[in-house]
Amino acid sequence: MAYYFSKTIPSDSLDEAVNKVADVLKTQGFGILAEIDFQKVLKAKLDVDYRPYKVLFACNPPAALKALNADQYMGTLLPCNVIVQQAKSGFDVGIIDPVAAVKEVPSEVVQELSTEIKAKLQQALTDL
Repeated sequence: MAYYFSKTIPSDSLDEAVNKVADVLKTQGFGILAEIDFQKVLKAKLDVDYRPYKVLFACNPPAALKALNADQYMGTLLPCNVIVQQAKSGFDVGIIDPVAAVKEVPSEVVQELSTEIKAKLQQALTDL
């Protein structure tokens, strides 16, 4: 089982691609809580030049609340990570598969939520 699903999208810049992704995720009930720019972090911390690569922390608050109420350690798996990285042509968008991420969580509620969230994330990817 793959732990992510992905798609390459056309875009002129990383910021433009990130904005497209954030806008599409918003239509599925997700907000971006934070982002990490690995290109900048790796340059600052290791003096390494790296391709444009951002990680977005996407959250669907109602689903997150249900998951946190169902299992007190769900915060270790939340929020859903989404990457946007430079590809040969355009930008690659990769999204964690929440079903794969929670397969060991012993909660029926969490398992059901992960299936619902996966469908929303896949729809967002399709809509890009």
